[in-house]
Amino acid sequence: MSGDASPTLPLTPASNVVVESSSCLTIPETRDGFYGYTDEKSLQQMVEHKWAQRHTSDVAHPQADSTSLSASFTLSSIGETPQIQATEELHPSHFSDDEDKEQISDVQRHMDTIITPELARVVQSFQKCLELRDKYITKSLQRLGDNPRDHDGVFHGVAEGLADVSGVKPDVNQSLAASQNSPHEPWVIYPKPPPPHWHFAAKETVISADGRVTPDDQFEFSQCQIPGNHEWVFEIDDKGVYQIYTNSDAETKKPLFDIPTIREYFVDLDYVLGVISDGPAKSMAYRRLKYLASKFEMYSLLNEFQELADMKVDTHVHLASCMNQKHLLRFIKSKMKRSPHDVVIFRDGTDLTLEQVFQSLKLSAYDLSINTLDMHAHQDSFHRFDQFNLKYNPIGESRLREIFLKIDNKIDGRYFAEITRGMLRDNCEWRVSIYGRSVDEWDKLAKWIINNDLFSHNVRWLIQVPRLYQVYKETGALDTFEEIVINVFRPLFEVTKDPKSHPELHVFLQRVVGFDSVDDESKAERRFHRKFPFPRLWDSKQNPPFSYWMYYMYANMASLNHWRKARGFNTFVFRPHAGEAGDTDHLTAAFLTSHSISHGILLRKVPALQYLFYLKQIGLAMSPLSNNALFLTYERNPLPDFFKVGLESHIYKLPQSSLAELARNSVIQSGFEMEIKRHWLGQEWYLPGAAGNDIHKTNVPNLRLAYRHRILLDELAMIKSQHST
Repeated sequence: MSGDASPTLPLTPASNVVVESSSCLTIPETRDGFYGYTDEKSLQQMVEHKWAQRHTSDVAHPQADSTSLSASFTLSSIGETPQIQATEELHPSHFSDDEDKEQISDVQRHMDTIITPELARVVQSFQKCLELRDKYITKSLQRLGDNPRDHDGVFHGVAEGLADVSGVKPDVNQSLAASQNSPHEPWVIYPKPPPPHWHFAAKETVISADGRVTPDDQFEFSQCQIPGNHEWVFEIDDKGVYQIYTNSDAETKKPLFDIPTIREYFVDLDYVLGVISDGPAKSMAYRRLKYLASKFEMYSLLNEFQELADMKVDTHVHLASCMNQKHLLRFIKSKMKRSPHDVVIFRDGTDLTLEQVFQSLKLSAYDLSINTLDMHAHQDSFHRFDQFNLKYNPIGESRLREIFLKIDNKIDGRYFAEITRGMLRDNCEWRVSIYGRSVDEWDKLAKWIINNDLFSHNVRWLIQVPRLYQVYKETGALDTFEEIVINVFRPLFEVTKDPKSHPELHVFLQRVVGFDSVDDESKAERRFHRKFPFPRLWDSKQNPPFSYWMYYMYANMASLNHWRKARGFNTFVFRPHAGEAGDTDHLTAAFLTSHSISHGILLRKVPALQYLFYLKQIGLAMSPLSNNALFLTYERNPLPDFFKVGLESHIYKLPQSSLAELARNSVIQSGFEMEIKRHWLGQEWYLPGAAGNDIHKTNVPNLRLAYRHRILLDELAMIKSQHST
């Protein structure tokens, strides 16, 4: 089968055509990819009936059953793993690439004889979906080695076509993966990374293990290099995407980089939606996922003690909630006692001091407590995203949130900076918002970071863009959706062309790893007309659908990445919130466009998409406690099930080896520089399986990673064997 051919799948009427005109686009309808309780019970009854009616001869020859993939679930295929032998050895040898290649299970050897034409079609459609994701990730430069800061003088990149978002592809020849020459100068981290054992102190002073203070490692904005202007130009096109040109001459104006059009995006999105809503595809994916989970349980039973013998004895934090209630309460009380005359807010035509604000609330420092602060998500917040967001308001007052937890306020975010500075002790990625209400938000944020000494060794930043167009439209802050695109991305293109036009922003962006997109996914996306206008014409009060937002975040980031890479600047990845609630097209859009996602709990109901996420090892930054407060109780969270299958999810009574594996996955998914990751994980952490593991740094048994790699290779081999026929 050629790579351009697309398997035919059942599609809803007229949904396989995306019509585009000069002013609007017809977006395909959402389709149901959920696999509910009824479907699961029906499949279980069918399997039980088949086994009850099977002939004796079928037991000895399971591969003779040509109606399903049930041969994949035989005990022989589960138990026939090299881990059994490993448990009998006191000192098993390390797994090598050659050993992994030899450990191909009988499942793959018999796949050609047991798969039906219907399942062959499903497998081919899965392969097409994987190719579509590769196309979008490649065009947006989100792979390992695409980012200039991956090139640190030791790592020179990966040969073209062999890299994925978080490492070398699992099914390629590792000896051919490394690139010998880097197109970029070695990336310099400023200030330079601290010594191996250190902790953060006031004013970014680094203190080593022996107590020695190293003031030379402090951040000084004056020491930062700010490059000059670039000859290329940029301009937003009539479809809402910023394009890069060699010059502004209208006769020769042609975009330098190939960014997928919105029509191409929705055609591809519609194809994947068709695959994951196909009945046979859902059934097959459900079977494969059950098989993978069962096999991991068998692996754990056989190798638990060996893992213990081998072992020696967060990426999802919103900045406004990085502190606990006690920390915030102490800070507010201290300010009320020590700085009551600070002018902190402008209300009703006059400036108010902190003391006057609390007098208007009829409160004193003595009255404040955890209860009056009321910022904990109690039962009344469950399943109510609006009430959950209100918990960010101390005492339920938005004015206190503006004073203490906002950057753009009367005191230029000074209080928020003081709170934040006290939290710069742990390695983390903090999410901070750019709303798209005005074009100067980026400069305000960058100056707040630089001027308040928040440039920390152990903190990287992820920019979240709330999907709040309808709020700004109703208040008159915006006229069209294109204004949000301009406000979010124009400053980034300006600073890429001429860093001296926004010097603080240029420096701040060196510690920004990517973009997030956030809002309440449970809001109904009503389709008020079939043809959605392009951003310049979107003047309705209705918020654009999730998939529409995803495209414009992705496309503009992709165009920006190409220019930044050409200049030797760091690039960005897309890591949105997706799959907390809402329709299946949320996760489908993220599958095409995103490096990794936050949450993804709805994957438990969409087996075909969950299987695709597994095959591409797309990271899930899961938050069981946050989900417990909003969408799914803690005990029902699918994180343990995802972990058994082998998805890269970030604690549920897990053994020490599993906790170490989760920690390793968190570092791999993070946006920290290559030099930092090598220090934490090992010199060749990006290689798949045990070859990329340094147990002395990660504490993850080589046995575990060799198992993960081998099982993933089995699944990929099954997909590709049918796609090539």
